[in-house]
Amino acid sequence: MKTVKISLNSIDKVKNFVNDITKFDYDFDLVSGRYVIDAKSIMGIFSLDLSKPIDLNIHADDKIEEVMESLKDYIIEG
Repeated sequence: MKTVKISLNSIDKVKNFVNDITKFDYDFDLVSGRYVIDAKSIMGIFSLDLSKPIDLNIHADDKIEEVMESLKDYIIEG
């Protein structure tokens, strides 16, 4: 598992994010405070506070570089 901080601060960004990660057959969780939701659930994402960075847990053992490349627009460098 790999964890990265991401920013989803607009509706278009959320929509594009969900479209990008649904291409992969891995589990993705978004963690905000004590809430953990399925990152492939657009309704779940909108239940979170999107004004702050969110932790994304990527449950992938192989091809992690491919996943990271598709997420580069959302990842907060830090």
